[in-house]
Amino acid sequence: MSIEKDISQSKFRNEYQKGVINIIYTHNWVMEKTKIIFDKGNITSQQFNILRILRGASGPLSTLQIRQRMLDKMSDTSRIVVRLIAKDLVKKVVCETDKRLVDVTITEKGKKLLEELDQYEPDVDAVLGKLSLAEVETLNILLDKIRNSTES
Repeated sequence: MSIEKDISQSKFRNEYQKGVINIIYTHNWVMEKTKIIFDKGNITSQQFNILRILRGASGPLSTLQIRQRMLDKMSDTSRIVVRLIAKDLVKKVVCETDKRLVDVTITEKGKKLLEELDQYEPDVDAVLGKLSLAEVETLNILLDKIRNSTES
């Protein structure tokens, strides 16, 4: 279905406005389609993102290092980490290079949760399932180009 039909709007100021609205609408649509996975783990998409970052890291990370790798750059990483600690999915550890600092690492419970959620990865891939590999590659190039167009 077209964006015009999905949001019941037949006129846009121009194609650029339509493109931005389409990106916002599609973001919300994708988040809704993938939300079921986060609900199964009783976590948010931001918490999931942090767990994936920590699972893939070679060791503990500072909250600054986590923020640099986050998909949502505007998130309050420290607050999200505190919530993950309360769920025993991550823990704080003393930084190896500076004993005055604290880093974060994933717990066994956090790893187990991600392993359980990994089974849903094909469902996430299916969100773009109607696109060919070439179309997905082109989409990635276009999205990167959009983000890079606003950098100084």
